[in-house]
Amino acid sequence: MRKISICVLAIALTAIAISIASAADSDSASVAAIKVLEANFVAAVNAKDAAKIMANYEHSPSLVVFDLIPPRQYTGWDAYKKDWEGVLSGCKSAPKMEMTELSIDTGAKYGFGHNIQHFSCAGTNGAPMDMTFRVTDGYKKIHGKWLIAHEHVSVPVDLATGKPDFNSRP
Repeated sequence: MRKISICVLAIALTAIAISIASAADSDSASVAAIKVLEANFVAAVNAKDAAKIMANYEHSPSLVVFDLIPPRQYTGWDAYKKDWEGVLSGCKSAPKMEMTELSIDTGAKYGFGHNIQHFSCAGTNGAPMDMTFRVTDGYKKIHGKWLIAHEHVSVPVDLATGKPDFNSRP
């Protein structure tokens, strides 16, 4: 009887260990997939390609983005695509996007991440646009593919002047 109990315990512990390892592998696979999504986003901005930028977002009217520029929020994929088309058309030169400090946490169907982005280009008037901002993304796994379902972009504000700090440092 004791041998059977030990065997059952050993099998149960092995099953638990395999389950934990599978969950860790799944989580690391999700994090890796989202890192690819974010790299594709940066590459699309640098290519000045709004369609490729938007390929990283949930194609849905429920997409919500709080962006730096008015209006207060963009609701729906079509509205946010128009925003990106406007931003890119405002660049006389090729835009340059860099992403740093990317942190991602995932579950089975949802995840979130945050990062720092630096965007620059020469505006249509030739004046440089150069800004650093914070981005928090809510990811959703749809048909096995991670997409951005919610995004919040922000900059710190100097409370003494009321002005945004587009080149903030930690």
